[in-house]
Amino acid sequence: MTTFAPAPSRRRVLAGMASFLTLAAAGCSTTVRQPSVPAQPAPPPIPDHVLRMYAAMPNEQFPVPAVDLRYVEPRYFRQEVDYATTEPVGTVIVDTGARYLYHVREGGRAMRYGAGIGRAGFEWSGRGHIAYGREWPVWTPPSEMVDRQPELEQWRNGQPPGLDNPLGARALYIHEGNRDTIYRVHGTGEAWTIGKAVSSGCVRLLHQDVIHLHDNVRWGSRIVVMADLNQPATLSDGVDPALGQTGQTMPAAQPQMSTPAPSGGGLLGRSTTMW
Repeated sequence: MTTFAPAPSRRRVLAGMASFLTLAAAGCSTTVRQPSVPAQPAPPPIPDHVLRMYAAMPNEQFPVPAVDLRYVEPRYFRQEVDYATTEPVGTVIVDTGARYLYHVREGGRAMRYGAGIGRAGFEWSGRGHIAYGREWPVWTPPSEMVDRQPELEQWRNGQPPGLDNPLGARALYIHEGNRDTIYRVHGTGEAWTIGKAVSSGCVRLLHQDVIHLHDNVRWGSRIVVMADLNQPATLSDGVDPALGQTGQTMPAAQPQMSTPAPSGGGLLGRSTTMW
């Protein structure tokens, strides 16, 4: 006698179908695990003396905020370093290739500051002197710059001092003989520009650093701006509207080491905006 297995109940059939559909659905989906990222070592803590050096300066005419040091490479923090040169004590030397400004001290030492320099087309080099400095200076753009950037028309006769003024907290005015070269060493709050070639020719330091330099440099001190050997040291000849004269090719200035640098290297170059 033949024995038939009992027909599966409707409930069992539905349950089996549900299980099958679940497995089928699982086969269509792909679970992608987020790839593991190797743990990055935490940046070394910023030393307390550096934090103090770049702390807020609330007693300034326009209170200066603390520098966001996340945007500054540690090598550009202000520090005293060994520096061999026969330039006299008090000389300011700008190494445009390394993005450093040195203020020469006694005993083969110098105070070194991180700097932002002129971008392509606005590089310059040569010798001059720091005629004087100004606290919270007015910035007056050259007229040809206003013509080139009409939005600056409002500042044709001068932009009042303040944190948004391109010259920042201090400006050191560079002369050649009795002539203003239009070039400046000045302050900036744009920490991310230190160590970069971003300006229209002037040398920028952090506000805290330019205040420190302004307080220590003597008016009349020599300034030497070294050419960046990785970029052209001079610009094409032509009339320089800002300087009111013909642009000239200059011998590349170098700080005096064992022999004197070529004489006659002036600070002539292309028009600048003091940015």
